[in-house]
Amino acid sequence: MTSTPDLRSQLDALATEAFRPEFAGIDRLATLDIARLMNGEDAGVAAAVAARLPEIAAAVDAIAVRMGRGGRLVYAGAGTAGRLGVLDASECPPTFNTAPGQVVGLIAGGPDAMVTSVEGAEDSAGLARADLDALALTADDTVVGVSASGRTPYAVGAVTHARARGALTVGLACNEGSALAAAAEHGIEVVTGPELIAGSTRLKAGTAQKLVLNMLSTITMIRLGKTYGNLMVDVRASNEKLRARSRRIVAQATGAGDEEIERALDAAGGEVKQAVLILLAGVDGPTAARLLEDSGGRLRAALGATER
Repeated sequence: MTSTPDLRSQLDALATEAFRPEFAGIDRLATLDIARLMNGEDAGVAAAVAARLPEIAAAVDAIAVRMGRGGRLVYAGAGTAGRLGVLDASECPPTFNTAPGQVVGLIAGGPDAMVTSVEGAEDSAGLARADLDALALTADDTVVGVSASGRTPYAVGAVTHARARGALTVGLACNEGSALAAAAEHGIEVVTGPELIAGSTRLKAGTAQKLVLNMLSTITMIRLGKTYGNLMVDVRASNEKLRARSRRIVAQATGAGDEEIERALDAAGGEVKQAVLILLAGVDGPTAARLLEDSGGRLRAALGATER
């Protein structure tokens, strides 16, 4: 399909779409030289994210307040941006034991778009509205629109619709002056500049988006008490590796020996937070469960309650 002159002019104005003449002969270089060029380009991504840390922190604080009231975190994007949102959402349950549906990744075109291109999906703001309406948004929910260009209709449409419904909105883009950031309550524009391969925003822009999504979810979970210090005490032990990690976390948090740890985990039904509380506070399983419930699942607060 041939793009319209208007769309071509929009793309021409985007830094992420710009052509780098100094890389015009890249296909003639040795493999190691290309790798060095890519690595050099990637080195600037962290600095681009650092320039937006105040905006990221403000968004996290707002998200955490709403999730603390039972709200959901919803990512919405197309192509690479959508896949990164789905990836981040899918990693929250095993890492932080989030409830099903608490962190959601929406990709234009649905699950099939994770592995194949769905024609026209990213151009449909209506599709974004339908996907969000299926979730029955509330004012405690947060919708994060993700788009490298900052103009993708699906992402902009998702944020616009969510904001009209009273949800918190965040717009993550990689160009300045983006429609996506303007549409959102919290705009985050991580300017990564032209790509090594012109327009291939799965590269620097995609890396920047992954870094920011890591921050949004991880720091929100820290704020919600899903960690104890830097330990994943809410980890869900869904396989043998994670069961071994659970035992290590309890050991690191308490200094207890293997036999004590196994007894505590048995008494806690495998729940790491509960096992740590059993060992550090000297309480039984039911008491530990009650203390955690009373403290909203925050281990440090539950420990404090046993010291009063």
